Amino acid sequence: MKILVLNCGSSSIKYQLFDMSDRSVLAKGGIEKLGMKGSFLKHKRGGEAAVFFDGEILDHKAGVEYILGVLTSEKYGSLKSLNEIDAVGHRVVHGGEFFSSSELITDEVVAALVRCTSLAPLHNPPNLRGIEAMQELLPGAPQVGVFDTAFHQSMSPVAFMYGIPYVLYEKYGVRRYGFHGTSHRYVTQRACEILNRDFLTQKIISCHLGNGASIAAVSNGKSADTSMGFTPLEGLIMGTRSGDLDVGAVTYIMEQEEIGLKSANLLFNKHSGMLGLSGVSSDMREIEQAAADGNDRARLSLDIYNYRVKKYIGSYIAALGGLDILIFTGGIGENSDSTRRGILNNMEFLGIEADESRNAGSHGKEQIISKDGSRVTVMVVPTDEELMIALDTEKIIGQG
Repeated sequence: MKILVLNCGSSSIKYQLFDMSDRSVLAKGGIEKLGMKGSFLKHKRGGEAAVFFDGEILDHKAGVEYILGVLTSEKYGSLKSLNEIDAVGHRVVHGGEFFSSSELITDEVVAALVRCTSLAPLHNPPNLRGIEAMQELLPGAPQVGVFDTAFHQSMSPVAFMYGIPYVLYEKYGVRRYGFHGTSHRYVTQRACEILNRDFLTQKIISCHLGNGASIAAVSNGKSADTSMGFTPLEGLIMGTRSGDLDVGAVTYIMEQEEIGLKSANLLFNKHSGMLGLSGVSSDMREIEQAAADGNDRARLSLDIYNYRVKKYIGSYIAALGGLDILIFTGGIGENSDSTRRGILNNMEFLGIEADESRNAGSHGKEQIISKDGSRVTVMVVPTDEELMIALDTEKIIGQG
């Protein structure tokens, strides 16, 4: 079975083509600057070097059509015909309370996603445009939606409700939804495969640390809590997002700066986080270099970042009633040994004993980084959301 995975953003489309017989990636790439001047497609087939195609790519339908054309081209393609694509899996950001698992795309599913648009106005519309484009361009192929929020639908009301009038939850669905669910599900399951442990018996904390970052507490195979909330703004300090912030501080800043809702949203989502704290960059590598060069604000921002992650880990150990596995994933979690070191420092009293030589040698590969005698197994597990989407799609199509 060959499965095409699509991740449609507002100005980009990422894709991977899988051969599920051996889970190999036949081709992958993406379109950037969709609908803007200078748009281009980057395409990589197997182990070959990437190639770039410039072109005026105006919308998602044109982008998907371009991708399908490259995938079937004689020179760069991996398919002789589009008929070889057995199914399409889509990353969908928000499924609201409608979906607790991945679903075959039907008219009813599309209608539910439209109703979720108010919850994710920047993400769900391009996700839907990708689905619509595939329905038109490849009408014979079944499609599956894999939702970032679905994994966290197992949270109890104790974990997902906010301390606001209950009627606001009933009227507008204001609650904690959580995101990165596909990543958290993949790495927690993969960690148990590596350790040969039963996923349904383990207490796990998964730290997805990238430009966007979240932590999930997973108990007996289900998400029990997660740091992102109603939107991806809540929780950890991120590249440009503030993370947890007193609502009173928000209204005070708006009043003092005389800014409206649109400007405030831009401030806390695009100009805060590590960028705002450090004054250097949203890229952790550049901040680490600035700190090494003696920049005090960069050093402080790193300390704050590590402290916030550490605090969430501690709170989730309490919520889970213990911990078996602690996972680091995402661009920072997988590659920054200094970030992991700062987070894991002085956590031995919780049964978390890091092995510094293992930690220092782990960059973007599956590895245990705790000491052999550590009560908690600490791991680096590179995430693979696209493979998770492909696996879900294969399972659902196989059941059809």
